[in-house]
Amino acid sequence: MIIKAIILGIIEGLTEFLPISSTGHLIIANKFIKFTGSFANAFDVVIQVGAILAVIIYFKDKLFPKLGHSKQSKKVYRLWAKVVVGFLPAMVLGLLFKDFLEEHLFYPKPVALALIVGALLLLYAESRLKRVRVYNTDEISYKDAFVIGLIQCLAMWPGMSRSASTIIGGLLIGLSREVAAEFSFFLAIPTLIGAAVLMVVKGGLAFSLYQWIVMLVGTVVSFIVAYIVIAFFMSYIKKRKLAPFAYYRIILGIIVLLFI
Repeated sequence: MIIKAIILGIIEGLTEFLPISSTGHLIIANKFIKFTGSFANAFDVVIQVGAILAVIIYFKDKLFPKLGHSKQSKKVYRLWAKVVVGFLPAMVLGLLFKDFLEEHLFYPKPVALALIVGALLLLYAESRLKRVRVYNTDEISYKDAFVIGLIQCLAMWPGMSRSASTIIGGLLIGLSREVAAEFSFFLAIPTLIGAAVLMVVKGGLAFSLYQWIVMLVGTVVSFIVAYIVIAFFMSYIKKRKLAPFAYYRIILGIIVLLFI
């Protein structure tokens, strides 16, 4: 099971912050390596914490106030307030519909369809990039944050991708690629930590010592890989379009529909 944890940790780290759906990839991978059941579901959610730690460390200068720097501190507090505003829609709808969605959509075919639909939305959002009005996270309004948070709820359909949904939302309302990606990363912090805590509590903390070790291995691996991916992606989107990720989603979705 340790080998499976490493494989899934790599997949989580690679896909969490790229607009290609980590949950979708994990569901497909779980089927191939025969890692299913309640523990597998909990594992897939908990190892996201590793990816979140990567975001926190990579963007620590923007996420934490500095002593003696009141101007910077105010920016940090405003940013966190906007993150909370953006998190609220997912929190409310997630609590209401989580069990229903897990029962009906957490299967390869719905994931494949979501990959394709999300790809088309990503291509459409890219086509509207000429209307950029926000070039810095400081310029994001509370209204912008809430709208992006609403669009993030598309990610409740596994395969849509939380990262893709928030980036699509950002692009559609006038954020640059870089700012949309950054805010997507920041919005992931409460969203994914909340999901992990909810999953662990729901399981009653009733995991064996070995299962906790397996989750720790997956979490550490996802942290290392995610940090590398974040650095790559932030450099990539400064100069390049997101279309290749959309085309990858379409190809993967078609393959899954044909062979699973």
